[in-house]
Amino acid sequence: MHYHDDVYGDVTIGEPVLQALMRSTAINRLRSVLQHGISGLIGITTPVTRFEHSMGVMLLVQQMGGSLQEQIAALLHDVSHTAFSHVIDFVFDGHNSQSYHEEIKERYIGQTDLPALLANYGYDWYDFVDEEAFTLLEQPAPRLCADRLDYFLRDSLELDLATPADVNHLLQHLTVHDGRIVTNDLSAARWLGYTYIAADKASWANFREVGLYELTARAIRRALDIELLHETDLWEIDETVWRLLHEADDPYLRENLALVTRHTSFVWDEENPSFRVQTKLRSVDPDVVLDDGSMQRLSQIDSYFGEYRLSYHRDREGLWPMRVVVSQK
Repeated sequence: MHYHDDVYGDVTIGEPVLQALMRSTAINRLRSVLQHGISGLIGITTPVTRFEHSMGVMLLVQQMGGSLQEQIAALLHDVSHTAFSHVIDFVFDGHNSQSYHEEIKERYIGQTDLPALLANYGYDWYDFVDEEAFTLLEQPAPRLCADRLDYFLRDSLELDLATPADVNHLLQHLTVHDGRIVTNDLSAARWLGYTYIAADKASWANFREVGLYELTARAIRRALDIELLHETDLWEIDETVWRLLHEADDPYLRENLALVTRHTSFVWDEENPSFRVQTKLRSVDPDVVLDDGSMQRLSQIDSYFGEYRLSYHRDREGLWPMRVVVSQK
């Protein structure tokens, strides 16, 4: 099976189990679930799907020498994401951890076509629920892992924070040490550390996008309360849930939904906020393998980066007082 990836180029998927998973109903649903939640749907960010990201994580694990089992785990790691991705964490007050898809993963997979498919190839699907069992795929922040790296590389290109040459340079300087992904070049580590924070500012924890997530979450919470939506509807595709929300004849829901547009902006207002909301802040502190074979975190080598990263988190943590500004357009 031939596949083109925007980050890793043209590749051939030879393993039958991976081909079968790519054709599964559960994985194919991710083709219509956007990684950036609502901002991709309304045209603020370039649409990137959970399918593209899941494929990318699998390919990166493969490039780093990961086993077939770890490649399967990588392909499945985001399968339980709901419509609008991390918007759901705002719905259920999980702003900081943004881990709802992980908490629900076992229950969700058990209801899909994946258990029977994996059994046909001799695998027990329970073995792929715990991502932390796969050390290339998942590591605690701020370490590097395939999941964290792929969404960064993919988004940095779309956000014009990186060129293809930048991405290729970093990929050439990723290696595996003690079973996890690290860098072997200080300049590549520095570029990664600083650009990762730039991506967080530009999108993942962007002030405007966080505000739009909260507005969308308020509409979804109301839709659940009035039973316009039910829990099972959350695992429909983005456009289906978006359509269902717009069918509502509920003043509160429609008021919030009407603000979810490219023309809505937000300002920091301590005195008269529309709401206060907190979000997850993302950064990495890459491990660097030195010439003598030892390994240190970038912040240990470069104290300026260490302070920059800490101040980024310190300055932006806590509740943000956000006032909605409605455009006259």
